[in-house]
Amino acid sequence: MSSREEAPDVDRLARAMLMLHGAHDDDDHDHTDTSAGTSSKAPAFSAERAAALREATQRDRERYLTSGLVSVDCRFCHVAVDVKKLGPGHTAVQWNGEATARCAYFAEVRQSGGEPARSRSCPKLADSIKHAVAEGCLEEASTAPSPGDG
Repeated sequence: MSSREEAPDVDRLARAMLMLHGAHDDDDHDHTDTSAGTSSKAPAFSAERAAALREATQRDRERYLTSGLVSVDCRFCHVAVDVKKLGPGHTAVQWNGEATARCAYFAEVRQSGGEPARSRSCPKLADSIKHAVAEGCLEEASTAPSPGDG
């Protein structure tokens, strides 16, 4: 702000905004849907629309959780896990029950009285993931914006 400009009159601006947009005090309104006997601001969907919305939400959830995952076999104990390489320092690994039970490294941890869930990762699987990247079987996710992204 230059020295010639005056500080805006906040009260005058607030009055002008109220005149332009009107007061929006939602606390003074009753949002009771008398047809359903419930109080909600959300629209009431038909059973068919609600089922379609649940199905679409489930598809989005599955896509979010599984998109980009590639099955990688451990070259040491031959268990398969789903992997997504997100960047040089971040790899997402989704273990399944069979892989956790059969992993030789985790078996060693269990035999020594430890808990595999507390292990950072399996070093032999980490080597297999590096090998999968080097072989082109697993690609690092691109973090650069795609053309057309603003």
